[in-house]
Parts: sequence; structure tokens; C-alpha cells
Amino acid sequence: MHGQLSQDTVVAAAASAVWDVYRGLELGRLVNQLLPDVLGKVEVIEGDGSVGTILKVTFPPGTPGTGYMKEIFTKIDEEKRVKEAETIEGGFKALGFNVYRARFEIIEKDSATSVIRSTIEYEVDDELANLASHVTTKQVEILAEAIGKQLCEKKATG
Repeated sequence: MHGQLSQDTVVAAAASAVWDVYRGLELGRLVNQLLPDVLGKVEVIEGDGSVGTILKVTFPPGTPGTGYMKEIFTKIDEEKRVKEAETIEGGFKALGFNVYRARFEIIEKDSATSVIRSTIEYEVDDELANLASHVTTKQVEILAEAIGKQLCEKKATG
């Protein structure tokens, strides 16, 4: 079974500024700063933020499941402002998913506004299809909103 969920979040920041956060390691740093109680703690296991970088996300206490996930950056397209990361251990992979991938696309609306399109793609064996009901865009939506807010505050004070 293949599935996909997508969420668009409009932010009052230029696409280039949003992409600067999403493209590499800054996103993980901001998760640690802004959302540790919601999304957890992000650590770089290997890499510099380019394709092949491996992160470990330790979920906050009380989160159902394995308590962590490791993901690898599989695609970073500077021109299209697209980044993909795939879970390689823990998280949905531990539940039995064959593929669990997050894609972030930063779309320019105008010079001061952009859209963060967060997409979750997954594959799971048909006999585990009931697990698909656990897939949600809620966490990437919270992340996008926090990043948008952070960039607006930075713009206002900068």
C-alpha cells in the first residue's frame, strides 16, 4: 500500500529565507530551540547537511512508539527548493513501514510570502495497511508554523 499526505503552510517570509532554514542543518537546530517538547531533540549522526546526512530525532517523553528515529537526507534540489529525508531506523520504520519519507518544498508566492509544502509519502505491506491511519502531517505542520513565526520575528527585529 502506498500513500501520501500533504499540507501547505503559508508563511510571511521570502522563499529564499525559508529555504535557508530547510535546506540543511538549521531546521534541526531550530527544532531543538523552539519545539523540543513537541518534536524532540535532533542530533547530527553523520554529515554536513548535504545529501547523505543522517540525523537522529529523539521524541519527547510520552510519544508512542520506539522513542526515536534516524533519517537520511536523500534529495536536496537547490533550484526547485525541495528536500527529502527518509526514515532508516526507528519511528514508522520500526512499526513496519517499508518507506516513510518527508518532502519539503518551498514555493514562492511573492517577494515576502511563501508556502511550505510538507508531504509525507509512505509504503507499507497490505497486511499492515491499518497502520496507515497513524500517518499524519501534524508534526510537519507544527514545524512549518514555528519556522514561519521565527522568520517573521527575526524580520521584525532585524
